[in-house]
Amino acid sequence: MSTRTHPTSEAPPSTAPRGGLAAPRPAAPGHGRLRARAVLAAVAKYASLVVACLCALTPLVTILFAAFKTNAEYRRTGPLQPPADWLHLDNFVTAFQQGGMLRGFVNTGVILLVALAGTIVIGSMTAYAVDRFDFRGRSLVLGAFLVATLVPGVTTQVATFQVVTGLGLFNTRWSAIVLFMGTDIVSIYIFLQFMRSIPRSLDEAAMIDGADRLSIFVRIVFPLLRPAVATVVIIKGIAIYNEFYLPYLYMPARELGVISTSLFRFTGPFGARWEVIAAGTILVIVPTLVAFLLLQRHIYSGLTSGATK
Repeated sequence: MSTRTHPTSEAPPSTAPRGGLAAPRPAAPGHGRLRARAVLAAVAKYASLVVACLCALTPLVTILFAAFKTNAEYRRTGPLQPPADWLHLDNFVTAFQQGGMLRGFVNTGVILLVALAGTIVIGSMTAYAVDRFDFRGRSLVLGAFLVATLVPGVTTQVATFQVVTGLGLFNTRWSAIVLFMGTDIVSIYIFLQFMRSIPRSLDEAAMIDGADRLSIFVRIVFPLLRPAVATVVIIKGIAIYNEFYLPYLYMPARELGVISTSLFRFTGPFGARWEVIAAGTILVIVPTLVAFLLLQRHIYSGLTSGATK
């Protein structure tokens, strides 16, 4: 009897290294390409940000260098060449004394404080009346506010000028103050959005205790509107500080000039001395820059909370 021997299949030699650890898998062919694309995208992103920052800072650096140069040095050197003497402050002295910048800061401060206070009072009380009182035509009032925001302010300047002249406010600070306070529909909407987040049960509980509407608004509702007040102060304050058209149109007298109109008129007698004009520009930029650096956390939080309410 013949015996057959079946061939036994031998197991392939083990490639596992000694110690029981598995060998690492080779990287996928597309993994390297994806990583290279991610690196290139990051480099392109940050390079574009650097270029954008340089484009934004170049005009500011040019003005800063020019403000500390003499007239002869400004004509002789390039715009991006630093000044020889950083303590040369004659241009700033000329801007303050002969350019009327100090008077412009005073007028701007007065208009800014009074207009902001009036805007906060009028806007918050209007929002309280619209939100808390149910009256006939309430939706019509809200629709009128919305339509008013869509009308360009320039198209109504003829009628506005006649009203301001008829009230005897032309060529006074009150013309700009009244216009800043009475034409701000955006502030009313900001207060209205915050007002809707305050429950009416607080009003009802205060009424049970005998409080009237004015006491409820002053003691309960208005303290809860601090985020809205901060948002309005930021948005409205920047707008008033940078406004040029209204002060230039309604306050033509030189002694009533704000910083924007004073800087504009400053280019007349010193049109050929750009180093003095640059010094005046730096004086205008510094207050807003300092305020932004000190209050940037509150600015971001105020704008964010105002947008999400």
